[in-house]
Amino acid sequence: MAREFEIIIEMGEDGYYIGSVVGLPGCFSQAKSIDELMKRMKEAIELCIESEDSAPRAKFMGIQKLELNNPSKPLLNA
Repeated sequence: MAREFEIIIEMGEDGYYIGSVVGLPGCFSQAKSIDELMKRMKEAIELCIESEDSAPRAKFMGIQKLELNNPSKPLLNA
């Protein structure tokens, strides 16, 4: 039975693509190309599923854009 997983892809400061799986905390990988990232993500998902006996905990619902008027101000007081 095939399962689908949502992968969030970002680009790191070093130019690598970074993928993380929605619903599988700690399941991520990186690569120099999207094609290589997807191969690595498949391997990462298989390993994460083997090490955890539960199904994904979260269901991907979408991405929202939020505009801030003063983005240079810190969001949290540290």
